Amino acid sequence: MLTLYYKPTCAFCRRVIAVIDRLELEVEMKNVVEADLKAEMEELGGRSQTPFLVDTDKDIKMYESDDIVNYLQTNYGKSVSVPVRPRVHISDNACVSCEG
Repeated sequence: MLTLYYKPTCAFCRRVIAVIDRLELEVEMKNVVEADLKAEMEELGGRSQTPFLVDTDKDIKMYESDDIVNYLQTNYGKSVSVPVRPRVHISDNACVSCEG
């Protein structure tokens, strides 16, 4: 089972969520802003940083959006020759991560 701890305003979290949506994965989403999950995250991973992915099926816990995106694409994505990086915009004109 995949669980993602995230903040809706975090650009790095939105990047991971875009990949989850593109891969059509079933992920338990835990919004750390709506619920007090800081202690839960610190207990599981040692930090209260988002995004934080937990894969209980493979006993994996990880931070860092690049690592999470690569993990999801490698382990749950369809076979593609070039990894696709979703567009995530912080404002109207700044793109954090673009395709190709």
